[in-house]
Amino acid sequence: MRVFTLGAVAYDPKVVTIWEGFKQHFADRGLPFDFLLYSNYERLVDDHLEGVIDVAWNSPLAWIEAERAARSVGRDARAIAMRDTDRDLTSVVVVRADSKLRTLGELAGKTVAVGSGDSPQATLIPLLLLADAGLRPGDFEIRRHDVLVGKHGDHIGGEREAARALVAGRVDAACMIDGNYLAFAQEGTLPTGSTRVLAQTPPYDHCNFTVLDGAPPEAVDRFTTLLLAMSYDDPAVRPLLRLEGLKTWLPGRVSGYAQLNRAVDLLGTLETRLARAAHR
Repeated sequence: MRVFTLGAVAYDPKVVTIWEGFKQHFADRGLPFDFLLYSNYERLVDDHLEGVIDVAWNSPLAWIEAERAARSVGRDARAIAMRDTDRDLTSVVVVRADSKLRTLGELAGKTVAVGSGDSPQATLIPLLLLADAGLRPGDFEIRRHDVLVGKHGDHIGGEREAARALVAGRVDAACMIDGNYLAFAQEGTLPTGSTRVLAQTPPYDHCNFTVLDGAPPEAVDRFTTLLLAMSYDDPAVRPLLRLEGLKTWLPGRVSGYAQLNRAVDLLGTLETRLARAAHR
């Protein structure tokens, strides 16, 4: 069996530890496995389409890009697995506790802080929420915090900067994923009692393992089986799962990307990328 190769984005040094551990785990169970790390999702998607890697650990935006690019040239993409923590997430629009704002519509003429421009959770999906409330870019000022663009918000620096801008009074509202809202409160970035949630998005899904047609089916099946069989009760596996932020792997699903698909269409996020992919 040839080496089954995964591609992932190195948004943090711990990524090396995670995939070195998984590499050994798969090898011990008869699956020759290796990984390539990328500095950005755009290069990861490109290499996946070119057949450099067999499976991609994709952000939700990278999933949409890969699926649409594959479909444009008559190919298929599948989401084969995801973390338990990738399902049913929400983002929040946060204001200062003393703000007079009570509805999203009142953000007209105000300044809203978001994360990096390619962050699904801190920019794209929250801006869709505002659009659904009747606001469009231009009705309010968007203050982007482009920290490590290309990592699709996996690096939370942009969200943290948005939160800091809110506390400092430089913006009227800030957007972030619900888990980071809690984390920023715990770490003191958002002092206790200093903010409140103005609005919350419907649930959506986050990352998934993506394969394209042409990937070796036996290796894909073996990889998926071994992944889903990982147990948090296994002391050898538990540290890796903790680093990757999950307790169990689940089968992939794509129903949770509806909001992001709408946001991408509304904001034109992938137009240039997909046009280039169609002319390869």
